[in-house]
Order: sequence, then structure tokens, then C-alpha cells
Amino acid sequence: MNSGMKSEFINEAVKAFWEQEACGTQESIIGNLPELSPAWFRKIEAYRYATEPYIHSIAQFTRHSGSTVLEVGVGAGTDHVQWARAGARCYGVDLTQKAIDTTEAHLSLYGLQSSLHRIDAETLPFPNNFFDVVYSWGVIHHSASPERIIAEIRRVLKPGGTFLGMMYGRHSVVACKLWIKYALFGGSPGKSLTHVIAHHMESPGTKAYTCRELKALFSEFSTVQTTPIMTVYDRKRLPSWFCKWIPDDFGWFIGLQATR
Repeated sequence: MNSGMKSEFINEAVKAFWEQEACGTQESIIGNLPELSPAWFRKIEAYRYATEPYIHSIAQFTRHSGSTVLEVGVGAGTDHVQWARAGARCYGVDLTQKAIDTTEAHLSLYGLQSSLHRIDAETLPFPNNFFDVVYSWGVIHHSASPERIIAEIRRVLKPGGTFLGMMYGRHSVVACKLWIKYALFGGSPGKSLTHVIAHHMESPGTKAYTCRELKALFSEFSTVQTTPIMTVYDRKRLPSWFCKWIPDDFGWFIGLQATR
């Protein structure tokens, strides 16, 4: 199987996984609330920002009023609504129709608008130098070829434009816990963190990186800033006294800001 066929196969598997439910809409979050109802969306939004409050410090939605913004991977549309509320001219893409339909319903609830497209972000349907900001929170690492998405993001950004987002950190507490569960306790201690994450974290083929690797992926940008973030997922099932001693360097999320 050549690399192109392999990439297509992986992305089809990723698409099938996320078509089952838009990211952030699992039953453990929304309970028995009616799907797409105002209460359903409010619960999703409240949970997202209570669990991942650092989204606001990285995105800084209100600072980009009047900007032309593309979100790569809209999910349930929670962040997309924030961009629209802030006065951005919004565009969004997602690999799944489920996410596009959910985001359209979320925007409609508040009378907001965006140009949404169901496409693979490895090939973006926008001209060069079009966006002031491209944003993607926890999405690019699910692609078979993240480097293609990053190249496309750079292409569609205006000179001096900004990428904001997050990708997973491999040298993290979350990755370590996965390795203990599926490699060490699974009787295969020789399996790498990369292998365990690809097979046991969300959709098939999920990737995670070091800060150095992310800087290499974004090396065509003029500046790149990486910020490891210790998350609730890292702290889960660990004693609070122990978590206080773990530095952010071992966090599951790595915030990103890159300037074209």
C-alpha cells in the first residue's frame, strides 16, 4: 500500500469514528438531554470551558473581532460560536458531516453565521493569503498526515497571520498512564508511547508530539511558541498532593501559537 492509499485509509477510519458523535458530545457529558436542544448545547459549552479553561487564554476570541478566521475541526461548534460571538468572519471545516450539522445547529441557536465545509483539511478549499487567523484545538494530530494540514494552514494564512491551537504531548502523564494500562499491564512493555497512543487514544492513528517535534512541524512559520499544559486528564485518578509536584512540561496538551 503506497503512502497516499494508506493516508486515505486512515482518514476514512478517523472519519467513521467521529461520525458516531461530534467531539465533546458524549453521553457522560450531556446525559439524557435532547440532542441539539438549547440545554444540550449549554451543557456542552459549560463542561468544555470548566474542563479546559486554558482554551480562552490561547484563543483570546475577543481580540480577533473583525478578523477572518478559519477553524480546522469544528466538532460541536462550541469554540466556533465563541469566534462568531466575538465578531470574527467565520469559516469552518471538518472531516465529518456530523460535526458540520451540529455546528450549524449550534450557530443557528444564537442567530450566528459561518461558512462551513465538510472536507479533509489536508486540502483546504481556500485561496492563498486569505485568513488572519487559523484555529484548531485538538484536531490536527488525528490526521494521517498532520504535516499536510500544517502546510495548508500556512498557505491560506495572510503574511503575518496567526495559527492558534493545541496538539497532544507524547511525554505526558496521560501517555504514561496509557502505556502502563495497555503496554505494561497488557504484557507488552516493549510497546512505545507512540504505538499505544495510536491504538488506544480516540480515533485510529492518533499522534502526540514533543515541543521540539512541533516546532519542526511548524518550521516554515516565522515564529512558533509551544506551551505544555497540565490537564484534568493528566490529574485524573492521581492524588492532588502528587499532582502539585508534576510540572506543566508533562501535560497532555501543548498550546501553539505560530506566525506566518
